[in-house]
Amino acid sequence: MPEGKRLSVGAEPFDSHDARRLVAALDASLTELYSHEQRFGPNLKPEHLEDGRGTFLVAREGDRAVGCGALRLLNPTTAEVKRMYVEPEDRGKGVGWAVLASLEAAARQLGAQRVVLETGVHQESAISLYRRAGFTPVDCWGEYTSSPTSICFEKNL
Repeated sequence: MPEGKRLSVGAEPFDSHDARRLVAALDASLTELYSHEQRFGPNLKPEHLEDGRGTFLVAREGDRAVGCGALRLLNPTTAEVKRMYVEPEDRGKGVGWAVLASLEAAARQLGAQRVVLETGVHQESAISLYRRAGFTPVDCWGEYTSSPTSICFEKNL
């Protein structure tokens, strides 16, 4: 982060202006890499995060929203990371790391003992981030099972 700019990560409504802008940018970037059938992010709906079942986080550098991520409970002990994104010009500055750490903390608060996620084989920097953060490859589940471009990870908390 540039001198004088502080990075903060906090919960925001999934339909806030900045959340919608970041998710739209994420979806646009994924459209360049994967076919419609290989993109699963839009399957996350606001109701998946309601009533203590998840959260949506936005990373800000000062007042500027620079990244985001979501977490939803799949069952009482497992939470799934979704919608991780960092603006291209802010990558490599620790934003993704901060969002991921905050999502793990949120998972613990929700009682999860394990965090899982799916990403695409063409997202090498995301795969690298997850591996450095202690995630290990796992067989894909559910809708990801039949996707040739999905790679899935887990981390025990």
